[in-house]
Amino acid sequence: MKITIIAGARPNFMKIAPIIDAIRRAASGGTDIRYRLVHTGQHYDKKMSQEFFEQLDIPEPDANLEAGGGTQAEQTANIMVRFEKELMEHPADLVLVVGDVTSTMACSIVAKKLHTRVAHVEAGIRSGDIRMPEEVNRLVTDALTDYYFTTSDIANENLRRSGVTEERIFFVGNTMIDTLIKQMPRLRKPPVWETAELQPKAYFVVTLHRPANVDQEGQLRVLLQEIIALSRGLPVIFPVHPRTAKVLANAGVDAPNLYMTGPMSYLEFNYLVRQAKAVITDSGGITEETTVMGIPCMTLRDSTERPETCLTGTNELLGTSPEALRPAMERLFAGAWKKGGIPALWDGRTAERIVGHLVELK
Repeated sequence: MKITIIAGARPNFMKIAPIIDAIRRAASGGTDIRYRLVHTGQHYDKKMSQEFFEQLDIPEPDANLEAGGGTQAEQTANIMVRFEKELMEHPADLVLVVGDVTSTMACSIVAKKLHTRVAHVEAGIRSGDIRMPEEVNRLVTDALTDYYFTTSDIANENLRRSGVTEERIFFVGNTMIDTLIKQMPRLRKPPVWETAELQPKAYFVVTLHRPANVDQEGQLRVLLQEIIALSRGLPVIFPVHPRTAKVLANAGVDAPNLYMTGPMSYLEFNYLVRQAKAVITDSGGITEETTVMGIPCMTLRDSTERPETCLTGTNELLGTSPEALRPAMERLFAGAWKKGGIPALWDGRTAERIVGHLVELK
């Protein structure tokens, strides 16, 4: 079987790394399985792309479509035009897409129009918020997918309700956790550790990039001011997403304990998360990592596509109102945050299960 694997943005890289490892192991054992890695170029900043390939031991892509930049529509169109040419020149038995970024949707559409089967890793997750670009990507991708690899029973049920038949759903676990478990011994201190004189469990990590939180300067300012006011003087480390940086430039937020940095590498960022008192975020993937590491997590969103991080893990959905932060922070400082557990099959062997299913497909 010949598989084309798609990677386009930072969340994809953590998900494809263990799959490539598992394919290599299977091939070395005599299994007839090969892959071609296509990087769409959706993320083109070195910190958010090339450095992840290097740190996670992902091989150089066989093709880089260099389709980054532009509006949502321009980026989608560029990826589709360039991937169509790529897939026509290098046909595959199956195109494997991961996650919910623009590249996931765009390459799924192209593959199906060229009569190529599609497998979706992390299928079936839903936020219920159609205003999120990622939700559109999930719905379109899952409408076209042939084989669904899922992270939870909740995702399985979402797919069943949409009419997907049982034999096409494979509950395998979470490849992001495969990567986290493998890389845990290699996590390393970022420069801000020394700059801010950080101590374990005595600082906060903040990440914000969702439109509801960062597109309006006033909302972003109030959120950060509330976080700072409730931090009891502990350092607040804020790696700033490029999307957020543009708004933040005029927000005028400053405090002695606020440390704003550029985007961090995977190994540095997760070192910070692992040692943090808590994480305050609007990211979905980070809630999965905090759940496995047992770190309290506050999500500044009204909905989540990863409810298992709340039901089983250490995450709590607060909403986007700054007023929701105070009671959550009070519980945290009182030592009353829930301990949480690890969802089923988040055990570091998800990619192995995915490849096991792939080689059985006819």
